[in-house]
Amino acid sequence: MLQTIGILLLGFLAGYWGGLVGLGGGVIVLPVLVLLFGMSQHVAQGTTLAMLLPPIGILAVITYHQKGLIDWRVAGLLCAGFVLGGWLGARLAVSLPTDVMRKVFAAGLFVISLKMFFYK
Repeated sequence: MLQTIGILLLGFLAGYWGGLVGLGGGVIVLPVLVLLFGMSQHVAQGTTLAMLLPPIGILAVITYHQKGLIDWRVAGLLCAGFVLGGWLGARLAVSLPTDVMRKVFAAGLFVISLKMFFYK
């Protein structure tokens, strides 16, 4: 029961953070599932992707659309590339050892955070 409440709270916090700054699944949920809930990197990644599918297309997008804050042409192009990239990336990810995936994920977050921190 405590784990269920923790996971529900994690989902809420990730959704809140995602709505606020556009981050959530990969940056918050995935590390917490691995570090606090003991999931393997692969299971956490698959679970996070499954979690993102329904809500990303619903309330957050409606809110941004109502304010005129979506460039639908760019979103459509990103989506087309994302579908192909997601499929190819997932095929590679499931073939790699867990420790390699964890290091790739951590390195990616590190590089992105440095880039954002020093962005002018």
